[in-house]
Amino acid sequence: MLVLDENVPADQRHLLRKRRVHFRVIGVDVASSGTTDENLIPALHGLPRPTFFTLDQNFYRRDWVHRGYCLVWLDVADDRAAEFVHRFLRHPFFATRAKRMGIVARVHSRGVQFWQCTRRGAQKVEWHYE
Repeated sequence: MLVLDENVPADQRHLLRKRRVHFRVIGVDVASSGTTDENLIPALHGLPRPTFFTLDQNFYRRDWVHRGYCLVWLDVADDRAAEFVHRFLRHPFFATRAKRMGIVARVHSRGVQFWQCTRRGAQKVEWHYE
């Protein structure tokens, strides 16, 4: 299940829908609007293996790595959020829900930096251009 933070602009959500990316939105489908970061974590635990996308850098925390979900900070301009959600989901390292679980990631123009349950240090991968 893909979940978008309420801070992802409506036009970017529309672009994802046009690409047939199915997701839920915080404040609409999951939790209450304005829910604090710390209270979103328990809400994510209640969902079946979610991947959560946000424009909020506060979610890029090593101590929030958990096998039951994936947290993704989109460290890009708001008007490019849909593009980078799509790129992240198509990257071979993150292309399936099983591969994403247990990851806290920072997505940016050069690639992805991330922590993983199964590894000690931070890792990074670059974008593959097609």
